Amino acid sequence: MDNSRQKGVLYIVVPCYNEEEALETSALKLLEKLHDLKKREIVSNESRIVFVDDGSKDRTWDLIKGLYGSNEEIKGLRFAHNRGHQNAILAGMLYSRKYCDYTITIDADLQQDINAMEDFIGEYVRGSEIVFGVRNSRNTDGFFKKFSATLFYKTMTLMGCNIYENSADYRLMGSKALEALAEYDEVNLFLRGIIPDIGLRSSVVHFEVFPRMQGKSKYPLSKMVTLAADGITSFSIKPIRMVFAMGILAMLVGFCMIVHIIYEYYFGYTVSGWSSILMSIWVLGGAILLSLGIIGEYVGRNYLETKHRPRYYFWEILSRDEGRNDHEK
Repeated sequence: MDNSRQKGVLYIVVPCYNEEEALETSALKLLEKLHDLKKREIVSNESRIVFVDDGSKDRTWDLIKGLYGSNEEIKGLRFAHNRGHQNAILAGMLYSRKYCDYTITIDADLQQDINAMEDFIGEYVRGSEIVFGVRNSRNTDGFFKKFSATLFYKTMTLMGCNIYENSADYRLMGSKALEALAEYDEVNLFLRGIIPDIGLRSSVVHFEVFPRMQGKSKYPLSKMVTLAADGITSFSIKPIRMVFAMGILAMLVGFCMIVHIIYEYYFGYTVSGWSSILMSIWVLGGAILLSLGIIGEYVGRNYLETKHRPRYYFWEILSRDEGRNDHEK
């Protein structure tokens, strides 16, 4: 056990998007947890909670300002407009690294068990620079979400991505890991793939997931599909190699069709069937369109990366450490 890592400064990073229904309850629970950790001298008295408003359209930011005004342990970051869950997490961690020894990220709905934080911190004290949170089960998910999530993680593993199955954005990162993460400049973020790629000493903590108590999920199917596409295209060129293999297969099918036509002509079969023509059109047409779509995904993502635009922009920062509201890219 490394005694120098005990009672470190913890920053809890909470991404928020339209969370007015859950925010006050979640903030109260997080403050109670932070006070308990401080009282038991597990974390430093300088530890804080950072709420990151991802361009919410409801009263989320007003609630964060109210919490900031009434509690010195609260900080707030506000994006100029919606930049996505992954950017909100990244922004909170990179901002916090200036003030803390380690961060823990957790979603605003608190479906993830906050009591697992002590296990995260224990692994950090024992020397882990990154502690991954992994769900014990997916019993709270419906059939479709459970099936699609399992398929996604299996696909990512098949594509060669170093990712923990059923991992979440509930994790601890130490200061060294945060500095290393700051060196990654990707616009299309997939933190569950990037962070294991850092390569520092890591460990895993399993946690329970509870049903959402207030409001509705802010992560619909469209966002899950986008996240899956970002994950696959950010960490593997295997889909392009699959396109190449499909092209070879299509050529072989075409060659077999030529042999078949010559055979029919030689033995006097002059009537051609509709089935073979339609099969050729649909198979080859589908393969071409699929191939163009996959290649287009890579070209589009390369285009976004080459522009080097900022990933987010802070419209407002609530922090007593700065002593003022500020703007930051």
